[in-house]
Amino acid sequence: MKIITVTHPSGSYPIYLGQDLLGQTGQFLAELGFGGRCAVVTNEVVGPLHAEPLLVSLREAGFDPICLHLPDGEQFKTLETVASLYPPLVEAKLDRRSPIIALGGGVLGDTVGYAAASFLRGVPLIQIPTTLLAMVDSSVGGKTGVDLPQGKNLVGAFKQPEIVVVDPGVLETLPLEEFRAGLAEVIKHGVIDEPAMFARLEAGSKGQGVGRTAVSAYASLSADYSLTDLLYDAINVKVRVVQEDPFEKGRRAVLNLGHTFGHAFEQLSHYQIRHGEGVAMGLACAARLAQRLNLCPPESAARIIRLLAQTGLPTDPPAYPPADVLATMMTDKKRQGNTLRFILPRAIGDVDIFDNIERVDVEAVL
Repeated sequence: MKIITVTHPSGSYPIYLGQDLLGQTGQFLAELGFGGRCAVVTNEVVGPLHAEPLLVSLREAGFDPICLHLPDGEQFKTLETVASLYPPLVEAKLDRRSPIIALGGGVLGDTVGYAAASFLRGVPLIQIPTTLLAMVDSSVGGKTGVDLPQGKNLVGAFKQPEIVVVDPGVLETLPLEEFRAGLAEVIKHGVIDEPAMFARLEAGSKGQGVGRTAVSAYASLSADYSLTDLLYDAINVKVRVVQEDPFEKGRRAVLNLGHTFGHAFEQLSHYQIRHGEGVAMGLACAARLAQRLNLCPPESAARIIRLLAQTGLPTDPPAYPPADVLATMMTDKKRQGNTLRFILPRAIGDVDIFDNIERVDVEAVL
C-alpha cells in the first residue's frame, strides 16, 4: 500500500492506494476515531459490483451502515439528486460525526460530496473512486458540486475528504470505454507536470496499444510499471497542484487543461459525450491552439494528439458550429469577466494560463 498525504489550510488527509483496500475501509475509519452510523452512497451500476465488501468491512469495524443508490449519469448530477439524499439521511439519524461514503465515479463523488458539505452544515466525507478518471482527478482536492442547465459545476462547495481509498482492483469491472476516458485525465496530468509518465504512456501505447482491454491498458506499459505506479504518479500531479492552490485562486487553474473546450462539447452533446472524451478533444484543441499561437513547438503538440489517438480517444472536435461552442464557453465558471481563460501547453510538462485569446484563433481550431 502507498500512502499519499494531502495538506490543506484546515488540516490534511491520506490517500490510501493499493490492491484490495476496499475491504479495509472500515478499519481505516475506525483508526480515525469514527464509529456508529454511517451512509454509503453509490449508484445502480457500481453498487451491485462493489458495495458488499465495503459494507462487510464497515460492519466488522463496528459501524451501522445504510446504503443508498443514485441513478447513474451526468444528467443526474443536479440539485434535485442532492435533495433526494437528505430525507433518508435524516431518517437514518445520522449526526455531524457520521461519515458519508461516496462509492462511485466522478459524477457520484461530486454529487455526494456536495451533499456531505451541506447536510447538517457539513459531515465527514469519504471518497472511494471506482473509475480511473475519479481516482486521478475528481476524488482529490475537495471540489464538489453539481450542474445547472446553463453549465457544468456551477453550484458547489469545497469539502475536503477525511480519507480517499483508491483500490485499483475495482477497475477490473470498468468498461473499456470508461477506462480510456480516464486515461485522458492521466495524459492531461502528464502534460501538466509529469513528462516521464507521459513518455511511459507513449512507450506502452506502441505495438499492442494502451486500452485494448482495461487490463492490457496498463499491464502492457512495462514489466516494472504497474497500474498502482501509474496511479501514484498521476495522483501526485493533482496533489502538488492543489496543495499549492487549495481554493483555485491561481495555479490550480492549470488542472483545467482541455476543459474549456471539453466542457462546452459535453454540454452541447447533452452529456452524451463522456467527460474524459470531452477532455481528450479539448486537450487536442488546446495543443493545436498553442501551436497556432507559437506557444508550443509543433512536435510537442503532435505528441499530445498522437498519444490520445493511440489510446483510442477522440482528437477532432465534434461538428458543432464554432459560434455555439464559443457561446457555451461563456457560461463556463472558469471565464474571467467577458474573456475566456485557456490553459495551453508550452511543452510536455509545462503549461500556462492565457487570457484574451482572439476569437478568430479559437474558431480556427474548432
